[in-house]
Amino acid sequence: MSADSATATVAAPREIVESVRKFVAAHGGSAEAVPQPVGRRGVRLTLVGSDGVLGDRMVADTATAQAVIDAVDGLTAAEGWERDLVARTTPRTGHWAKMAGWVAGQTRFPKARNEN
Repeated sequence: MSADSATATVAAPREIVESVRKFVAAHGGSAEAVPQPVGRRGVRLTLVGSDGVLGDRMVADTATAQAVIDAVDGLTAAEGWERDLVARTTPRTGHWAKMAGWVAGQTRFPKARNEN
């Protein structure tokens, strides 16, 4: 069996492709995707629109992530979080609070265990 015949074609999930297309269209018509494996959960595709806004989607594996990138016009794969890509990102208002979860609204925090 040759290497070519062993390569299986992976189809990009339609709902993910559609949501990524909407993201790209809403944020300037182009975006970069940074695929990030997150263990058994799969691969997180972090999207950076041309206006700097962040988005993300989860897919099953790296082959599916590449299939999504290939299926969306205006979406390119980034090599990683290089300086110029990070410098372009401008998280939308409320992004930090969303990432902080329940901690974002707290006014009182417990004393650290290593404090006297």
